[in-house]
Amino acid sequence: MPRSPSRSSSGKAKPGADSGGGFIESLRTVGYAVVFALVVRTFLFEPFNIPSGSMIPTLLVGDYLFVSKYTYGYSKHSFPFSPSLFSGRIFHSEPERGDVAVFKLPTDNKTDYIKRIVGLPGDRIQVISGILHVNGKPVIRRRIADFDLEVAGGRRGKAVQYREVLPGGYTHPIIEMERDSGYLDNTAVYSVPKGRYFMMGDNRDNSQDSRVLNRVGFVPAENLVGKAEFLFFSTNGAARLWEVWKWPFSIRYGRLFNSID
Repeated sequence: MPRSPSRSSSGKAKPGADSGGGFIESLRTVGYAVVFALVVRTFLFEPFNIPSGSMIPTLLVGDYLFVSKYTYGYSKHSFPFSPSLFSGRIFHSEPERGDVAVFKLPTDNKTDYIKRIVGLPGDRIQVISGILHVNGKPVIRRRIADFDLEVAGGRRGKAVQYREVLPGGYTHPIIEMERDSGYLDNTAVYSVPKGRYFMMGDNRDNSQDSRVLNRVGFVPAENLVGKAEFLFFSTNGAARLWEVWKWPFSIRYGRLFNSID
């Protein structure tokens, strides 16, 4: 009986077309996976993590979240490295007041920031004694239980917390770490230009946002990357990467898969 061409007389498989084909098929599978991941990241959802406390209490340092790329349509910033494929936005949908959004910092068009949209094109925005004013009217702000947060050296502290009601009825929490005496708690009037948005952090005394014109200022519609939708992971940072035994105790289980309001 003739021997199979893929076997040697010792019964071991010989390198040949089958093994080469398997390697090529593996490369093809990896290529498909990379393309699929790029399509999802560009057109559907992109993951981000939170490195700073500017959005406390809504978002905490160590939160990981998904941002929907399709909600506001697409611009060059929807793509990796922001290639100059076109200007403006396509399939554009207007953001809503109160959305938590990721955007490219206008002063460099590269750095990712995440803040809340409080001002729409044509609005007049001002902060007076810590209270946000939209088009000359103060928003409703109700005091709720103080927020427990971690301060320097791992100690715990308290921050004054409110629920803010934006025009249109959207409500969300904010904190005032310096009560109403922070350096951004009294501002001039900002007139939001056409096609731009006014962004603020929920941690009102610890947020570099549109109130700082020479650093952030008004955010062009083109710079919007997407809307923050939900958390998929959160860690308090107590476990380093190699401290595997600490991982289960550093996860904030109560924040997993929470929607972002």
